[in-house]
Amino acid sequence: MLDETVRLRPAARHELLSVAFVREEAFKERTAYLDARFALVAVTAGKGRLIVDGEGYELRQGSVQLLERGKALRFEAADGGVSFYLLGFEREDEGGSAEGLQLPPGALACTPFSQALLLLDALYRQRETEDELEAFENQVRFGELLLLLGKQNRSATYEARARRDVLHTVEEMQTNYAHPYTVDQLASSADMTRAKYTQLFKELTNQLPLEFLNGLRIEKAQQLLLLSQDKLVEIANTVGYNDEYYFNRRFKQEVGVTPGQFRRQRRDPNRAFAPFLEDFLVALEMKPIVQFYDRIWGRQEYLGLHDVPEFELSTGDWDELADYRPELIILDAGYRRWSLERCREIAPVFRLPSTGEDWRATLHAIAAVFGIQDRAAEAIKQYENKAGEARQSLLDALGGTMPSVAVLRISDLAVYLYGGRQLGYTGPVLYGDLGLREPELIGSLMPQERRVAIDPQTLTRLDADHLFITFDKREGEGRELLDSPEWKALPAVRNGHVHEMDFFAWMNYGVMSHLRKIEDVLRVFRIGAANKV
Repeated sequence: MLDETVRLRPAARHELLSVAFVREEAFKERTAYLDARFALVAVTAGKGRLIVDGEGYELRQGSVQLLERGKALRFEAADGGVSFYLLGFEREDEGGSAEGLQLPPGALACTPFSQALLLLDALYRQRETEDELEAFENQVRFGELLLLLGKQNRSATYEARARRDVLHTVEEMQTNYAHPYTVDQLASSADMTRAKYTQLFKELTNQLPLEFLNGLRIEKAQQLLLLSQDKLVEIANTVGYNDEYYFNRRFKQEVGVTPGQFRRQRRDPNRAFAPFLEDFLVALEMKPIVQFYDRIWGRQEYLGLHDVPEFELSTGDWDELADYRPELIILDAGYRRWSLERCREIAPVFRLPSTGEDWRATLHAIAAVFGIQDRAAEAIKQYENKAGEARQSLLDALGGTMPSVAVLRISDLAVYLYGGRQLGYTGPVLYGDLGLREPELIGSLMPQERRVAIDPQTLTRLDADHLFITFDKREGEGRELLDSPEWKALPAVRNGHVHEMDFFAWMNYGVMSHLRKIEDVLRVFRIGAANKV
């Protein structure tokens, strides 16, 4: 009798698309864009660095990196140069991920490298074969290479999945902060032990799980205290505390004052520190006690705060910040990126609700903190009048036909195209308020994205009549793009319709920033030679 037939689990199939061998001379750089879904970089000699979306990885003989499409790459050769194979490949299932390979993106273990090198050399030698059998043999060799890497990197894949599962619980807590979570429940949700979950959570957030949850609750409580008339007990229940006394104690530990004191405090509008939010303070006729400064980006010159002292965030010198004696520190959702949690040791901290493109809601929230809601209403009215007048002026000046415009943020690492009328720093103003036209590329490439990195080939499809560009100094300005044939072939470039704009004024959601964008657009279309590159 035949044994019972068992259906085998199908394995993911991968197709090798390209094999290149790259030799980079000492201290030279190369920028690359991935056409394939995945790529392997295997270094055969020398050393250098690989920069992927701003994060650096060491390149040395024997190192292997797995990359995914959508990443901006830069290779930097060290003394003596660097040589490497670059392999591009796809999964048969377009929706697949690198995890289907049992390989995590990033650095991979590969020992002995000599075994991988034999396969790589053979793949390169046969890369141009037109013989069907030899081409099949090359795909088999590539499968052997993936198998070699997959067996050695299973544990790394597990770690990547575990981190993803922990991050999923973080997102769940951010959405349902009032839920009575326990660490055991969260660990079970992530399918790992309590100890492992707590370890990974601390690595990812720099906090223990329940510390993080309490921080979320206090953050929401601050917003309700200043933006609503709810009673303290109601606010405590809303954010997840059944005991008002415990809520008061936790709040004072986090903020420095009790909830009642926080609500009753009279705050001097001119003694606030609001990093990256100074735009809104200026719109409300306030002057911050100190303004943020970045050693690479500089400061927000367009706000005209020349007599306001500067505090460089990257130093983390909280004693220096304390010397300015701010009475309130206002932070937006990006405060963790800049490690600003310790600000609460200096003064009470108000964390704004996340409003994204809705700058009006942000303006109202800040105004409510200081009891100057009338100023917010007036600032919004003035903006809407200015935008309406500007739109009509453009229609009159351009004969009723609006040109198409696009915004590019350029750096050594990537060229970012900004999105349509609903999203991003610029679209709601240019396409929404002013009525300028979107190029077709925006609608087809990024209907629901704030921005997207585009490669040189995609750039050639950008047929905007005018380009507004700005350079990101933090990632290297990338002005070499302006000398490339792809750039010079663009219609806007050929017609002299490229306009360089202030980085901070255009990469900002604030009302003063938006007013500056409107002024810049009017200047461009009324005085054609202004700001041209």
